[in-house]
Amino acid sequence: MEINDVGEKIKGILKNNYKLIIFVICILGFLIIAHNIFEKEIMQIDTNVYNFIFEYFISDYFTPVVKFITNFGGAIFLISLVIAVFILVKNKKIGLYIFINLCCATILNILLKNILQRPRPTGFRLIDETGYSFPSGHSMISMAFYGYLIYLIYKKVKNKYLKWTGIIGLSILIFCIGISRIYLGVHYATDVAAGFLVAIAYLLVYIKVTKKTIES
Repeated sequence: MEINDVGEKIKGILKNNYKLIIFVICILGFLIIAHNIFEKEIMQIDTNVYNFIFEYFISDYFTPVVKFITNFGGAIFLISLVIAVFILVKNKKIGLYIFINLCCATILNILLKNILQRPRPTGFRLIDETGYSFPSGHSMISMAFYGYLIYLIYKKVKNKYLKWTGIIGLSILIFCIGISRIYLGVHYATDVAAGFLVAIAYLLVYIKVTKKTIES
């Protein structure tokens, strides 16, 4: 077999199995972070990221903006958004799947937090939060919730300008919500990273389960 043939075969395997590959990478990444946290409660990357944000970004100007952004990953806003979507969307199955997605992501986050039981950062906090720290609930649930909306926009919105505006806008929002949790001092960087990773893995499974109905 020639080298070109081997290359094409590898490309074919990657193309046909890229979702499984992403799933495995995300799960492995999450498990590696979780293992390192068990070995050492505060990782060096947590300290480095927070120190960077504290030195270059924390200010009286940014703090109100960050507090506003973090609310987009909070329970009150997401529940309100689900109710609004369910009322406004004609296809009630889509509304139901969005609601179930939020419930499943929330339950999974609660389970993981109670299994791993990592305390929140004890340093300088800009808001009050209770409960365990790992993985970040705002980050994980935002990735799962808005990530599913990105999938729906990609599949259902015909106008390319609206489609990509929505996809890019929600992607930026997800990232900003994660960063906001570190900025506000209620999560470590590894909490946020782990939340994103496990949410992506979960989302791949949830999309596969609902795909046939959504795309029909």
